[in-house]
Amino acid sequence: MSSDVSVWTTRERIDALLQAPSPRPRLNEIGRVTEVGDGIAVVTGLARALADELLVFTSGVRGIVFDLEPGRLGVVLLGPSAQVSLGEDVRRSHSVVSVPVGRALLGRVIDSLGRVRDAGSPIDSTTRRPVEADARPILQRSAVSRPLATGLKAVDAAVPIGLGQRELIIGDRQTGKTSIAIDTILNQKDSGVRCIYCAIGQRGDAVAKVIGAIRDGGMQQNTLVMIAGDEEAPGLAYIAPYAAMSIAESFADDGDDVVVVFDDLTRHAHAYRELSLLLRRPPGREAFPGDIFYVHARLLERAGQFSPAVGGGSITALPVVETQAGNLSAYIPTNLISITDGQIALSPRLVQKNQFPAIDLGVSVSRVGGKAQSRSLRDIAGNLRVTLSQFEELEEFARFGTRLDTVTRTRLARGAAVRAALRQPEREPLPADQQLVVLVCAMQGLLDGMDETTCDEAMKLIRAAVKTAMPWVAPIIAAGSTVSTEVTGRIVQASRKALVEGGQIHAPVA
Repeated sequence: MSSDVSVWTTRERIDALLQAPSPRPRLNEIGRVTEVGDGIAVVTGLARALADELLVFTSGVRGIVFDLEPGRLGVVLLGPSAQVSLGEDVRRSHSVVSVPVGRALLGRVIDSLGRVRDAGSPIDSTTRRPVEADARPILQRSAVSRPLATGLKAVDAAVPIGLGQRELIIGDRQTGKTSIAIDTILNQKDSGVRCIYCAIGQRGDAVAKVIGAIRDGGMQQNTLVMIAGDEEAPGLAYIAPYAAMSIAESFADDGDDVVVVFDDLTRHAHAYRELSLLLRRPPGREAFPGDIFYVHARLLERAGQFSPAVGGGSITALPVVETQAGNLSAYIPTNLISITDGQIALSPRLVQKNQFPAIDLGVSVSRVGGKAQSRSLRDIAGNLRVTLSQFEELEEFARFGTRLDTVTRTRLARGAAVRAALRQPEREPLPADQQLVVLVCAMQGLLDGMDETTCDEAMKLIRAAVKTAMPWVAPIIAAGSTVSTEVTGRIVQASRKALVEGGQIHAPVA
């Protein structure tokens, strides 16, 4: 009897299964590789694939749908093209490229897909973000009102940067563009600002030096380094800045201030041009595709100062672009100048004069940061630009050996002292009070007539005096007070005393 019951129960189960609604058929598309090149592939058979969708090849290499054409897909490979073979199967992932985000990334070195590139353990992060995202609308943004201290006298005084600003660093190769970005990162040691350094198309030894400088400066645990090397697939270099920006947005949503360095967007543009030409996109000016402006605009528009309703954080973008022979009117530099909120221009002429950082204040400008700058530094910056511009004109005139009157010689000496005061070694960012005192002393003539070595020693004595004899300068800067004649006199008096005691000047100058 029990066996009959069990048989009957089994029959009921079979009937129930037969009468139950059948599951919906699952559509699984499989494409084929018909062409493969250096960093790209052409795939057929995936008519339902979407733009920017992630495809998975049988070899394990992944790719992004770049071009949608009838009967074929242009795919950008995110791995070695040598591993992809003709006729290989390709499947859709029904997702887009994403990267892990979160505080676990700080202190790590990753690639543009979030894979670990250092010797540490895998990243412990379950949250991912798409690399492509829309910029925040205007109603979710606030005005730039807080300064980003770089620790560089020439920048903080004359070309200030605000949190949420997009400031371009532009110049020829070997003029110190990366050094300015690294010094800015190192100066955030006590500010709590998160930093991301995105290396695009850089050599491995150059990136290793940057990582070493960040480690030696004590900023490793607060900095993320993303690498897309020149030996890797151009597709990884193409998505790298977008991936870095997505990670920065996750920090900003938590209320953090973030600095993102893109080093550099010239190589990013070259990688995009290479992919576009391989996929037979119509070339335009300098063989770049017609949407190269949009490629960088949609990236940099994601930076900004955000309102408290969306976390209140900020993303400060410092894109780097390389020029040739100082040509600021080239295609990519002009595009980025028009997108960003100002530029720090580096001059090979100043490099030849051993003036580092080689910032050309006549071309450099900050369209937003002045609103976030301390009133004290702003008072100094105006006279600084005028003094340097007059000095450079007179310096060219004096080269002809013409007899110069006393006023002209005085201006030349003062301008040379001011330019020397702006000289600053790498990896030595200065606090705002030391910057202010050194510049005031240069403007007031305490450094006139000194040679390079003597001027450097004098500035060290003045900076030391700020810590001991002038602790009242920092509160003046923090309060945004004006540098009055009385304040200037006190600074000059204390600095002159320090120079006399240090043996740099022998007697007080009236």
